[in-house]
Parts: sequence; structure tokens; C-alpha cells
Amino acid sequence: MRRRALLAAPLLAPPLLSLAAAPAVAQPAGVAMDEVMIPGGDPGIQLYLRNKRPEQAAAARPDRTILCVHSATYPASTTFDLAVGGVSWMDYMAGRGFDVWCLDLRNYGRSTREAAMGQPPEANPPLTRGEVAQKDIAAAAAHIRQQRGLQKLVHLGWSWGSSLQARFAADNPALVERLVLYAPQWLREGPSPAAAGTAGETLGAYRSVTRAQARARWMNGVPEAQRARLFPAGWYEHWADSTFATDPEGMRQVPSALRAPNGVLQDSREFWQAGRPYYDPAAITAPTLVVLAEWDRDTPPSMAMALFPLLTNSPGKRLVLLGGGTHGIMLERQRGALFQAVQVFLEEAIGG
Repeated sequence: MRRRALLAAPLLAPPLLSLAAAPAVAQPAGVAMDEVMIPGGDPGIQLYLRNKRPEQAAAARPDRTILCVHSATYPASTTFDLAVGGVSWMDYMAGRGFDVWCLDLRNYGRSTREAAMGQPPEANPPLTRGEVAQKDIAAAAAHIRQQRGLQKLVHLGWSWGSSLQARFAADNPALVERLVLYAPQWLREGPSPAAAGTAGETLGAYRSVTRAQARARWMNGVPEAQRARLFPAGWYEHWADSTFATDPEGMRQVPSALRAPNGVLQDSREFWQAGRPYYDPAAITAPTLVVLAEWDRDTPPSMAMALFPLLTNSPGKRLVLLGGGTHGIMLERQRGALFQAVQVFLEEAIGG
């Protein structure tokens, strides 16, 4: 009954089950947006934060205030707030009464690009290691808590962002209301698909990803017969255009490319590939959702299955495996299943 009520409830954004048919709109009615640059975790670093919330917002609540953190390669704005089919994931959550923020970590999107990002990659060591990203997450979360007068937030991460958010939750249990780990990393044999072509190499400051490489990685693991149906017409192209445009320097390359810091790949070598977890799941005391799709080859279901039993102190924890999607299901035809699974977790009461 609870799930049925969730699907039937009215939204400020277009109804979820008609996403593919809805016309593209700049901003759903009833949803307000703000953008702000805030000081990062180190001097000289400015971080880009975007906020979506109902125009007629109620009093701030920790269980309805969310900070979203992106993956290893792509920025937050085109992950959580790209309006395909007329609505973004942030629009959808805001339409259900949530106060949603997304963060570009340093050297991603519209946040500060350090000088090394403008130099040949081999001239500097990998940028934006996990310990550095933790500083930026702490700064962003503190800003939101101060703005809303809250003690806690919901923390949501995708892929690498899930590792960062899990680490933050493990280190700061008093600051995290709930935790959503979408396509989470865990121990692995061999390098991540994000590290294609770098095996055995000394990693430079950043890597450059072309559109062709991005599409090939996205389609990895999708059955041949399903590839043509993965995206409604124009969705992938809209994502690619919007995402690559966040890196004007990369756009000037031929072929055009998106530059992404290599700190995550260095961390993967030193932690996940070396059999060393980046965080202790047992230290997470917030209710936690682990959610991913069946065709995910970046963080396959076996990782989630290994991680889930280790969340021994997470009350109301749950694991959801979605059919017909990949690592990037939030921008695919089956995105509604992800939105619904996360929303059920966010809205349901969870006992201790």
C-alpha cells in the first residue's frame, strides 16, 4: 500500500510514469532553483552548489534535505539535474517536497579547476584524492546545515560519490540522517572501467575522456538486443552535449574530451584493488539504501552483495537491484525505477 500511494501522489514535476513522453521544459512549475559558490575545504578553492526545492517550502527537516555527490568522471549538474523527458532527478525530489543540493567537487564542473588541470597531465600527480574530496563534502554539508538550521542531512552518492558519502557517514555519524549508496564501489579484482588504458601506467593529474569512450563504457554489459532501447530518442545526446560543455578547455581538443581528475583512480589502486576498504561499513549508523541496476559493469551487483551484509549497524538497511539498466540508470529509460526506489526509502518511517 505504501508503494502504491507513492506512485499515485501528485508531483510538482511531471508524473514519473510519463517521463519519456513529457516535453522538455526549462524548469518545472513549483520548483525553485538557486546556485551558489562557497569556500571549499582549502584556501583558494570555490565549490559550486546547486539547490532545487519547492517554491512554497515548509520548515527545513533533516530527513528532507539532501546533498548529492557525483561519480569519478562526470559533474553533479548533468548527473542529478539534467532535465530529460521534462524532469531531472532533483526536480522529481523537489516536486515531492524535498530540499535537494548537488555539489561539484574541486576540478569538476563549475568548481575551481586547479592550475594542474591546465598543464600536461604527466606534469603533476593525481588530483582530487578522496581525502581532499572529503574536505569539500564537509564544507558543502556545513554550508547547507547552517543555511537550513539543521544538525543532520541525507547524504546521497553515485559510484565514487557513494564511497565518499559512505566515508563521510562513517566518520561523522552525528551529521548524517540517512545514506543512499547508488551503484557503490567495493573491493574488486582488476581496475575499474573508468581506468581503461591506464593499467600499469603512472597516473597523471587527470585523464581525458572522449564521447566515443564515454558511450562505449556506458554500453558495456548491455545485451545487444537492448541497446537501441536503453535511451529514449535524444536523451544520450542531450546528456553528452551538456556534460562535455562543462569543460570548455576539453571541448577545444580534437576530438572533444572531458577532463577528469585521476585521484579516484589512484585511490582505487591503493584501496579497492589492493583489498583495502576505503571506509568501514560497520561504522555507518544511519539507515542506508544500496541501489543499483543489473547491467552495471562499473560497480557490478556482486560488489553490492558483498557490501550489504557489512552494514551491521545500519537500522532499516535495504538492497534494491533494478532491472533493465546500467551504471547510469538515472538517465535511461528505466530511470523511474531508480527514482521510486530511492523515494520509498526516503519517505518511509524506519525504526531503530
